[in-house]
Amino acid sequence: MKAKVHIMLKAGVLDPQGRAVQHSLAALGFADVDEVRQGKYIELDLNEDDQAAARARVEAMCRQLLANTVIETYSIEIV
Repeated sequence: MKAKVHIMLKAGVLDPQGRAVQHSLAALGFADVDEVRQGKYIELDLNEDDQAAARARVEAMCRQLLANTVIETYSIEIV
């Protein structure tokens, strides 16, 4: 089973990397981009057959290591 995790900074949290990308895009002629938010994408191959158990394990991984839940949100897709 595979888990796909998308991690993004919460709204209102300053995103310096996103700001740098936006500035670079404008310098390349893409000035119509209003805002860029940069995040992380993580794929996990799980040795689990039960989808609910897999989701619970990945939730625990996100809370304990993968995401800083103070400033980040995450979404999980189990496939």
